[in-house]
Amino acid sequence: MTHTARWLRGLPAGAVAVAAVTAVVALLEPHLPALGLLPLYLLAVLPVAVRWGAGPAAVVSVVSTVLFGHLFLPSSRRWWFAEVDNGVAIGVFLVTAVVVGNLAARLRQAAEHAARLSAEQAALRRVATQVAREVPPGEVFATVVDEIGRLLGADSTAIVRLDPDGGRAVVAQDGDAPESADELAIPVVVGGRTWGTLTARRGSEGFPAGAERRMAEFTEIVAIAIANAESRTQLAASRARVIAATDATRRRLERDLHDGAQQRLVSLALELRQVESAIPADLAELRTDLDRMAGDLTEALDELRELSRGIHPVILSEGGLGPALRTIARRAGVPVELDVRTASRFPEPVEVAAYYVVSEAVTNTTKHAAATHVRVTLDAVEGALILRVRDDGAGGADPAAGSGLTGLRDRVEALGGSIHVTSPPGEGTTVDVSLPL
Repeated sequence: MTHTARWLRGLPAGAVAVAAVTAVVALLEPHLPALGLLPLYLLAVLPVAVRWGAGPAAVVSVVSTVLFGHLFLPSSRRWWFAEVDNGVAIGVFLVTAVVVGNLAARLRQAAEHAARLSAEQAALRRVATQVAREVPPGEVFATVVDEIGRLLGADSTAIVRLDPDGGRAVVAQDGDAPESADELAIPVVVGGRTWGTLTARRGSEGFPAGAERRMAEFTEIVAIAIANAESRTQLAASRARVIAATDATRRRLERDLHDGAQQRLVSLALELRQVESAIPADLAELRTDLDRMAGDLTEALDELRELSRGIHPVILSEGGLGPALRTIARRAGVPVELDVRTASRFPEPVEVAAYYVVSEAVTNTTKHAAATHVRVTLDAVEGALILRVRDDGAGGADPAAGSGLTGLRDRVEALGGSIHVTSPPGEGTTVDVSLPL
């Protein structure tokens, strides 16, 4: 409330209070000493002091004194206050009323300040809690404009982002204010650059004292939220680039092995068989040696093929997730039931991540879970690839204990997805993955 508004509201209220107390004094005056009733006017002074401040309360004190003297202090002299007793009593009351009114007003101001500070700290804590929990910036912005609007009594608050091309984009807004409203705008600085502004507008009255400082405290939290979000985005992009580069290297190695070493070994194995078939029958020992060498070469070729499939499965690139998962199921050491509810192709990083999750989960089940059955479910729901791998094994798996899923978590989260492992002892293990499409 402005200074003028306090006076305009406090003086009429004080007049009503003085009239009410005067009526009470008039009823009591025939039965009690007049000067003993003078302190009753404090009942008019105190409410005005508490509600509208020391200034209006002082005026009420003076008016009460004058009115009381004229109505209830008869004097043999021309002026009632010329009487010594009257003058002393009136002087003491006037000083007391002004001092008490001033103290009451200060107590009110202190209480209001404490209440504002408490409300401000509570609002800052609510916003800071959201930032600490890594709530998306949009939700933090919405909370900030709402809290600022309540604290400052603003008609509208907004967070505006400044684009590199000079444009402005409102990222959060609460309320609306006329063009003629007073406006406060505090810059939001992130990493040494002006990211945008936090603005508040108030049309009915000016902003309360300290409004700019209070808004600045919120801009610091907004800046932290933006910086954290940008850091998370950059980290996710960096992780995605590393994984993409790794997958590209895997594909190149697989292709080089397939087109180079594997083909060379196949040719060499065929040549050995041809040489073996040309050896005379009387050189049986030599034929045996060549046959053994060809067998060893075939085994090496099979091992190389298996290694190349582990580096990057060709069938995933050529046929998609469905055929690739069927290959995993066919080679698994435990029965695997597939429930693939989509035949669509997805972005390569998503397919690769899903493939390796299933491959690792099935491998872990085969080696450690003593399971008799694995069920794999794959579906595309509301813009995400949903994958579940569940076994009926011993459970008790710890993803942080070197199970292989730790590395998969980085791959999944780099794509903006999530992976959760549930493995209560004796109740099997479930791996749930969601990958955004």
